[in-house]
Amino acid sequence: MGSIPAGDWKKGIKVQIDGEPYEMLDVHFVKPGKGQALYRTKLRNLLKGSLYEKTYRSGDALESADVHRADGVYSYRDGDAYVFMDNSTFEQHSLPSSVVEDDMRWLMEGASVALLFWNGQLITMSPPQHVTLQITYTEPAARGNTATNVTKPATVETGAEIQVPSFIKEGDRVKIETESGQYMERVQS
Repeated sequence: MGSIPAGDWKKGIKVQIDGEPYEMLDVHFVKPGKGQALYRTKLRNLLKGSLYEKTYRSGDALESADVHRADGVYSYRDGDAYVFMDNSTFEQHSLPSSVVEDDMRWLMEGASVALLFWNGQLITMSPPQHVTLQITYTEPAARGNTATNVTKPATVETGAEIQVPSFIKEGDRVKIETESGQYMERVQS
C-alpha cells in the first residue's frame, strides 16, 4: 500500500500504524509561532477499538491500510464463533464471539450487517442502526398505572432484554436502536 502525506490526512481515512489498521477520527493542523507545522490526530484501532492520540510533523506520512467495507448477512453460530456471508462474493467468514457478542443480541439469522475487512480478512461487523424484533416475554401492565414514561423489562426473540413502555405486550413487534439498545416504537404488523 502507498503512504499518505500529512497534508492529505482527513477524517475517515484508514491508515496502518505498527502493523495494525486505524481509522482517523480527527486531525487538526497547528502552526506554532516558531518551528515546523504540526498535525494533532485522534485515531481508533480497528482491531481493538482503543483510541490513540498522537502529534505528527508536517513532513510525516502514514501507510494507508487495505481496509474495505462490504454488505453481508448473519448466517449462523458455529460453536464459539459467528458466521457471516459477504453479499458480493458469497464467501463465508467467521468472527469469534468475543469480538461481536454485544452486537449479536440484536441479530436473527438472515439479518443484514456491514462487514469490515483488512488485508482480505474479516475483522468486525456492524449491525443495522435499527432492528424490529418481537417481544417474547413481558409482564402485563399494572392496572391503573397510566403515568407517562412508565417502563418495564421485556425479552425480545433474540434473548436480549430491553425496557419498553407499559402498554407493550407479548407478541408485539418493536423497533430498537442497536447502539443504545433503547426502544423506539411499536411496529404495526
